[in-house]
Parts: sequence; structure tokens; C-alpha cells
Amino acid sequence: MNPMPRRSYHEADARARIAGLVDAGSFTEYLGPARRAMSPHLAQLDQPAAFDDGIVVGAASLRGRRVLIAAQQGEFMGGGVGEVHGAKLTGLLRRAAQHRPDGVLLLLDTGGVRLHEANAGLIAISEIMRATLDARATGVPVVALIGSGNGAFGGMGIVARCCTTVIMSEEGRLSLSGPEVIETVRGVEEFDSRDRALVWRVTGGKHRYLIDQAQVLVPDAIDAFAQAAFEALQPDAASADADAALAALQQRHAALQARAEAWGDCRDGLEIWARQGIDHPERLPLLDTDAFLAATAHRKLP
Repeated sequence: MNPMPRRSYHEADARARIAGLVDAGSFTEYLGPARRAMSPHLAQLDQPAAFDDGIVVGAASLRGRRVLIAAQQGEFMGGGVGEVHGAKLTGLLRRAAQHRPDGVLLLLDTGGVRLHEANAGLIAISEIMRATLDARATGVPVVALIGSGNGAFGGMGIVARCCTTVIMSEEGRLSLSGPEVIETVRGVEEFDSRDRALVWRVTGGKHRYLIDQAQVLVPDAIDAFAQAAFEALQPDAASADADAALAALQQRHAALQARAEAWGDCRDGLEIWARQGIDHPERLPLLDTDAFLAATAHRKLP
């Protein structure tokens, strides 16, 4: 018998990702398209709107665990966060802090704030960050899944790093400023956004895993993301204890300072990988996930 074909996380849309991740028939959507909770700003700018404003939120079970889940629609305005989009996500996280499910899954697919409603989007990002930390403070793990075409950039890149765990595939990308933004501000000599190999070596899932910005790297398969998300649903005890949370934050700051000192002069992921003691770092972009994890198992982190 032929094995079931692997379902690509990268190629799926928001609703297909949710359906593939959670237990069959368990998803209940909040503020679905029938409710028509749409941006009040886009029509004024003669821009198309979406009945779900580019994000799907609701409750489900993942292998028996109760979860709240949000999935951004990357096809709609690049997954950009506006007023309603952000309010739906903030509301979901506040619900988590109140009802304490086994976890929250954030399926990120976004370039950041929606420029058409930038001020509202920026406010929304700040509210999402606060709600994420508030949920974690009650012991609820918040898990970011990044394996989409847009990745997680801008303010949502910050939100990802506020989460308990970040799970990525090679196809995912994570950063604050996008390649085109860096090139515009600093010039092509600083960062050539047309060099797609360079872009992935700096923002892609493999590099983010190697420098511990993502804690888990998985193949581009919905089932692999589901398994990793299930394993990440451990009570966020450190964040729930104020003293432990402060100690963890201070430890993290010290690690980031050490890495900035160790790698601050590097201009390419290849240079960092070499300093981590990885043999033949130039081969890493060509390896599949299992071979990559084996080749980098003994990497050094300052």
C-alpha cells in the first residue's frame, strides 16, 4: 500500500492548516465570515474587504488537548494586521488567560501591520503582545507556527518571539524588518533583497533554528507541525511564577548580548554557521530537515 501523501503546510491556506492540525470535527470558529466582522477602514480607501478580515480564530482539540487557535490568511493583504484582525487575535488570547485551555496556537502568515490602517494596526500589535504575555502569565503556553509564504515579519515577528515556543519549517521566515525594507533604508550593499538565497540564509527557518530564535524545526508537513505543537503544549510554569519569569528574561538578555558580541560582524548566515563549529556550512541549505538536524546537532551557542 502506498503511504498517504504528505500535506504541505506551506501550500495550504489558513482554514486548511487548521483542519489538518486539529482533531477532525473539533474546530468551532468565533466571528466567522457569516458575522461579517470586517475592517471599517478599507472601504473608505476603495480596497477590497474580507468577511473574516484575514484571520480565522476559534477553539478545537489537538490530540485531545483543548486549544484556542488563530490562523492568518496570507492571501488577503499579505496577512496584514488591521483593527479588526488584531482585535480578533487579542480577544482570543484574552479568552485564553480567562479560561486557561491547554494552549494557544498562532499560525502566523503575515508581513506585519496593514499599511492601509497603520495606526490601528500598530495599536493592535501592542495589544496582541500584551495579551500574549498575559496568557503566558496564567501558565497557558502560546505556540507560534511559521511555515507560510509570508512568514512572520514586522510587529508579528515580535509577537512570535513573545511566545513560549516557536516552531518553523525551512520554508518559513522570521524577522523584524523585511529584506526590501532593509535594502530601502540601508542600501543594497547592506542587504540585497533580490538575492533570495541570502534572504533565506538570514530570515529562513534553518537559520532561525540554528541561532535559537526558533526552538523546533520540522519538515514542510501539516502532520509534522501538529506533532511539534502537541509536544509544545506544556504548562508555562516559568512565566506563571514572577521570580522565575524575571530570571529567565535576564538569562535570555545575557545570551542575546553574548551572541551579538560573537556574531555582530557577520554579514551572512554562512559566517555564523561556521563560527558555530558546523562542518561544511555551505551544504546546509541543500539538506532535508532530518539530515540538517543531524549535521547541526553539535552547534555551539554563546
